[in-house]
Amino acid sequence: MTGSPTPTRMSAANVVLMLSLLLGLQPITTDLYLPALPGLTRDLGASMAQAQLTLTALLLAFGLSQLVWGPVSDRFGRRPVLLAGMLAYLLASVASALAPGMDWLIFWRALQGIAMGAGVMCARAIVRDLYPPQQGATVMSKGLSGLGVIACMSAPLGGALTSLWGWHAALLALAAFAACTLALIAWRFEETLAQKNPQALQTATLLATWSAILRNPQFVAFSALSLCSYGGLFTYLAASSFVYIRVLGFTATDYGLAMLLNSFIYLLGTFACRRLVVRYGVRRSVAIAGLFSLLGGSSMALLALAGVVAGWAIMLPMGFFMFGHGIHQPCGQSGAVAPFPQAAGAASALNGFLMMVAAFGTGRWLGTHMDGSIFPLVQGLFFWSVLIALSAWTLVPRDGKN
Repeated sequence: MTGSPTPTRMSAANVVLMLSLLLGLQPITTDLYLPALPGLTRDLGASMAQAQLTLTALLLAFGLSQLVWGPVSDRFGRRPVLLAGMLAYLLASVASALAPGMDWLIFWRALQGIAMGAGVMCARAIVRDLYPPQQGATVMSKGLSGLGVIACMSAPLGGALTSLWGWHAALLALAAFAACTLALIAWRFEETLAQKNPQALQTATLLATWSAILRNPQFVAFSALSLCSYGGLFTYLAASSFVYIRVLGFTATDYGLAMLLNSFIYLLGTFACRRLVVRYGVRRSVAIAGLFSLLGGSSMALLALAGVVAGWAIMLPMGFFMFGHGIHQPCGQSGAVAPFPQAAGAASALNGFLMMVAAFGTGRWLGTHMDGSIFPLVQGLFFWSVLIALSAWTLVPRDGKN
């Protein structure tokens, strides 16, 4: 499929700002909430498995909703989907902060995930609407740098809010973020889809589009990369608060600072991505990043097997992994959508859905294997780091494009 980028009157800075806020929905919805998770579990009298459901339900709903939001945005445009999604996210954030029990919290977090799907899916589609493939990877890395800044702020802010006012305050902060994002979109965002597809929601068209996307080798290669990289990240997000706070004795504030360090390293990775793509192209950049991913997972596993149970033995290897993650995600997300300018919403949705399938499976596995030790986190991260390296060194070189 071919197509020309869509002209827009929005400035480049405006586009990057909106991409940062929309992509930033993902880390702020998870990272800001993580320091509150142990206290929330205690206050609501819930089990660790139920606590994991607040994350896995969110991400399953996030992944599934994109399969709907993608074709809807191809049919009606990005702007109405963004407005509806952000309004729903705002309402779900307020409701989750007021939830009287764990069952209600899981429900509202799932609705939050559905709404989040609209924002993140549209962000990836907007990049394809406006830019050719290699420039799209560069612009995506800028948006993900903004995501990195938001991620840097999220965990420390969540830790501080939880320490001062409890978990309700941490969840209300998400409502404030949503209100600001919704206001900016309503005020400044211009439609980026040049030509709406009136057949996008027809069953036959939708099935044919999904089939074509899933059979495209470039989509498979870059989706495998982004899926595995996100699987490793989610392993860390879902298990780290319990490991740091309950196993290693960190306070909620200490944990927030540890997450800040990881987010800052991820931010450095997104900066490195822009330089590497210009100098070496996408495929070689991904191959280099694969070394960092494998080094992170392998060194964490070796330290754990040697009996080293300490904060630095988790944080240092995770730093290598996060640096690679900052390169894999811009290249993976933009590369998966690049072949489909006329169906960017559907391709973005499928890419996002596959990442969330990996996250959901990881969350379910962790929910049954968390045993009060560091090993479930270590095993999960090592598993995903090996798959990242295999994707970066086999599928992407064979089927990816520079």
